[in-house]
Amino acid sequence: MAAIAVPALNLLFKYDIKGSLPKTGPYILTPNHYSDIDPVVTGYGVWRLGRAPRFMAKASLFNIPVVGWLLRKSGQVPVERARSRAKADSMKAANQIVDMGGAVIVYPEGTLTREPAMWPMRGKTGAARLALQSGIPVIPVATWGAQAVVPRFQKKFKFRFRAPIKMIVGEPIDLSEFEGKYTSKRAIDGATVKIMGEITKLVEEIRGAKAPAELYDPVQNGQTEFGLPNEIQS
Repeated sequence: MAAIAVPALNLLFKYDIKGSLPKTGPYILTPNHYSDIDPVVTGYGVWRLGRAPRFMAKASLFNIPVVGWLLRKSGQVPVERARSRAKADSMKAANQIVDMGGAVIVYPEGTLTREPAMWPMRGKTGAARLALQSGIPVIPVATWGAQAVVPRFQKKFKFRFRAPIKMIVGEPIDLSEFEGKYTSKRAIDGATVKIMGEITKLVEEIRGAKAPAELYDPVQNGQTEFGLPNEIQS
């Protein structure tokens, strides 16, 4: 798959990567999310750093002919999004990752950020829950530049030769204060806030600007959490 994809990606993107990833062992990589092409951008960056990227992907994608086969062969992990199965399925996926010694990419925002200026917004608890229950370290990452190729909330692809992509990999997040508290909602929420805070610091560094003091909450701002924002739907 890399032999097919890499030449095309080298034409499309020019990477400036700061930081490194552990060469062995499992961990959760938590990036910011602001473009539909983010998984490609982040995944290729991880590959360039010497690790095979693995995503927790919607289980329905694995039912698509050819796509499903490629996802399975490349070690991607299916996760049901139905509320009744999501938690159990996520933990099953975490155990698979530990067994494989792999690096899994989890977008803690759960969807494209609704924050007006594309800063990280409030996170979902999945990444924190996985980390606390399985003991997998969490490594924050930030990217910037993907919006020039696929703007936020748009499916239209805008080809740019060697579009600049900046990527920063942070240090593993210290979640020791929450260790062993994976059944505590307060601990999981606290770990989630800390993860989002570390991601935001990296985005500030990569953008050379200051993020809002508080994480954007789409619900409190009259936005839907998934799908297109209200103003775009209308």
